[in-house]
Formats: sequence, structure tokens, C-alpha cells
Amino acid sequence: MASFQPEPKKICLSLAESTVSGALALAQRLEARADVIEVRLDLLDEPAVKPFIDGLSTPLLFTNRAQWEGGNWQGSEAGRIDLLIEAVEHNAAYVDIELMAPAADRERVLAAAATATTRAIVSWHNFTETPDDQVLADIFQQQLHSGADIGKIVTLAHHYTDCLRVLALQLLAAREKFALAAFCMGQAGKISRAATLELGGVFTYGAADHARCTAPGQLSIDELRTIQELVR
Repeated sequence: MASFQPEPKKICLSLAESTVSGALALAQRLEARADVIEVRLDLLDEPAVKPFIDGLSTPLLFTNRAQWEGGNWQGSEAGRIDLLIEAVEHNAAYVDIELMAPAADRERVLAAAATATTRAIVSWHNFTETPDDQVLADIFQQQLHSGADIGKIVTLAHHYTDCLRVLALQLLAAREKFALAAFCMGQAGKISRAATLELGGVFTYGAADHARCTAPGQLSIDELRTIQELVR
């Protein structure tokens, strides 16, 4: 496991635009509201890293989500990983690699990040349900020992109790001094997206607006910022 460094709590603007120019323009308009901006390379018609590095001053997170984890990447696995490595080489603040990615690909990204200033997020998503507590604990343990700087566990909630079980992973993270983002998708999961930062989570993700969500139940960046301001 990478050495623990406390992570300030962050609201991340997730971009869902299909063009680099559109995504960049939207990010420039909203970056003052975000702590981090997530560039979803898999949603871009022509994925590119450097225009965002050159055009934005807010810390950047590059994600290139595979279709098998709910993303839209259409190319080869090697090409998908190459873009993440390019982001590391440009000293992006964060890159996201899936826990379920082929081990060699995951290790390639983690090794690159370990020699740079980039922090690696190892993520796991379940878009159909929130599994039982034992499965969640097992996923957490896999992330804990993966070499990640930050873990990310996101499930689909069907009931508020699903949110409580996922947010409870923050207790494990606190005991292990492991930076973790944990929350739920879906209508029932909305409350967890707002609550996670106040309950130990290090990241939550917001859309530019409700028409540009990158996951079900995602709140807007303005809604998340307003909630944060109200509870602090």
C-alpha cells in the first residue's frame, strides 16, 4: 500500500461532454466551483490529455472508463491505459484505474504514478445493487492492498440502508488510515453523495447540471457546493 497522506475533502466536477472544445469551455466556466475536475476521456469523441493540462489551472483527474465498468471506451485496452500514462507524464493531479482492470494494466498505471506527482485512484463500481457487507469489506481490502493512494467504492442504492452500509466503509478506512471515496448512485443514493464528505469520504462527484450527469443520481456541482456551505 502507498504511504498514507491525508487527503483534503474535494468536490469533483465530472465532465460529460463529447468534444474536447466543449468540455474545456464548460470546465473553464465552472472551475471556480470545483476542487478537482474529472476529464472523462472515454466520453470524448477524440480523447486528448494535453488540451486540459494546458487550458485549466484546477487540479485534474483523468478517467478512461472501460465499458465493462460502465464506461464508454471504444478502443483497445492498451490504448486506454496509454492515455492514463500520458496524463501521469503530464503530472495530472489524479488518474483513475479500475480495481478489476487486468492486473498488468493496473500495475502499469500505479507504477507510473508512484514515480510522479500523480495520485492513483483505484475504483470499483456496481451499477445494479449494493452487495452484502462481506463483499464490500472484501473490495475494501483489495483496494487497501492494491497500492492505491485513494480507493473508490460506488454502488447503486435501492434503499437508504444501502447508503449506510457503504458509508460505514469510512470506519474501516479511518482505522487503516486509508483515503477512501465511498457513496451510492441512484435516487436512493443521492443523500450519500452529499453526506460522504462530512463522514470521512475524500471525494464526491458533481455534474455541470442535471442534463450532464455521468452517473445515475448525480447532484450538480452547485447543489453539492451549496450543501457543503450550509453544513459548515
